[in-house]
Amino acid sequence: MEQGRLDFSCDYLEGAHDRILRRLVDTNLEKMAGYGFDPISQSATRRIREACERPGAEIQFLEGGTQANEIMISCLLEPWQGVIAATSGHVSVHEAGAIEAGGHKVLELPGQHGKLEASQIQSCMEAFRSDSNHEHMVEPGLVYISQPTEYGTLYSKAELEALSRACHENALKLYCDGARLAYALASPENDASLSDLSRLCDAFYIGGTKCGALIGEAAVVPDPKLIPHFFTRIKQHGALLAKGRLLGTQFDELFKDGLYFEIGKKAVAQARRIEERLEKRGIPLLFKSPTNQVFFIISRQKMEELGRKVAYSFWEWRGNDAVVRLSTSWATRDEDVEALLKLL
Repeated sequence: MEQGRLDFSCDYLEGAHDRILRRLVDTNLEKMAGYGFDPISQSATRRIREACERPGAEIQFLEGGTQANEIMISCLLEPWQGVIAATSGHVSVHEAGAIEAGGHKVLELPGQHGKLEASQIQSCMEAFRSDSNHEHMVEPGLVYISQPTEYGTLYSKAELEALSRACHENALKLYCDGARLAYALASPENDASLSDLSRLCDAFYIGGTKCGALIGEAAVVPDPKLIPHFFTRIKQHGALLAKGRLLGTQFDELFKDGLYFEIGKKAVAQARRIEERLEKRGIPLLFKSPTNQVFFIISRQKMEELGRKVAYSFWEWRGNDAVVRLSTSWATRDEDVEALLKLL
């Protein structure tokens, strides 16, 4: 990054929350068991179970989002099954074919600002079953969603309930990618809790990498019988961290005193400030996003001018104009937002 150039390109630019760093330093020389059997990881597991209101849930700590998606989806599906996902879904476009490399096809459906609807799932399954050649086809076995979506939009509790109902009526599993879950939980527009996700989804993960941790995601399987020998299967994927304490310590701190539920609030507030300034300057938004991502439409020339002073994410072309994304994070500084607002 050029010196003096603002960076709003993504939400994992910074390291980790101060509390996490202090805890890692304070416990650095303590000798602990490996592979997540240390007392701090066990404490983190208890805290997450309490937050999810699922005392018997299986909790396993993984290193990254793509790893979590690939492992959990491969464990949830039979070899002949595929994954229903929105065209914009992370597993569809930004995971380098990780799901397909594991032997499962991604079956794309068009999303509305990143979201799938229960009626689409029903129609998809009716079309599959009515096809006389369906025995020769990839059978849908799971629906992938994310909360929030790639566009920063949210599924309401009612929408999640409808999706869950449609999935289970059609023998599909519902899986939720929670890479940015802290920002969903922090949004004033959100009405779906961790408890709701635990009740309505067959499996999901709680994002740490983008939400204040150095690395790490917490995989949650509300009914452990759904993925037998989950620990062993993680090992088979080469994803079982010997020093599991490094992940467990971070989540123990994130779920102590409600930090995870607070950490995203600043990011959401900063994003709203940016949206308001864009609107005041007459720069059209793609739509209003309720979380930490801001999408707006800008000409190619203005995009190039902006890029000389601000790092952003290019999203897509709309005719001759571009859709650009700015992301805030738990650590976005007020002075950086002020500087961005002056540029806008």
